[in-house]
Amino acid sequence: MPDRSRQQSGKDAEHLALRHLEQHGLRLLAQNWLCKRGELDLVMLDGDTVVFVEVRYRTHAQWGGALASIDASKCRKLVLAAEYFLQRETRWANHPCRFDVVAIDSTTPHLNWLRNAFDS
Repeated sequence: MPDRSRQQSGKDAEHLALRHLEQHGLRLLAQNWLCKRGELDLVMLDGDTVVFVEVRYRTHAQWGGALASIDASKCRKLVLAAEYFLQRETRWANHPCRFDVVAIDSTTPHLNWLRNAFDS
C-alpha cells in the first residue's frame, strides 16, 4: 500500500498545483499527457503561451527536496515530450512555450511556482 499512498500524494499535489495555476489565470489544456517520450503533468495556456508544468512533490527534504529533484536528464525528457506534444497537437505548435515547475514539499505550507524553470 505505500505505493498507493505515494501515488495519491502525487495526484493530490497535481490537483493543488492545477488549482493554484488556474487561480492565476492559466487554463488547462491537458493533464497527465502520455506519449512514447514520457509524461507531461500539466499543459496550460497562459495568455497565448503554452506552459508545460512539471509538478514535483516530496514528503521530506532529503537530497534537497522537490525542487532539487529536477536534474538535467529530467529536463531533457520534458523537452522531448513537449516537442512531441506540439507535433501531435498542431493547434499549439506556433505558440510561444515555456517550462514551469511547481514544487511542493510536505514540510512547508506553500508551493513554489518557478516560471521559466529551464530553457529548451
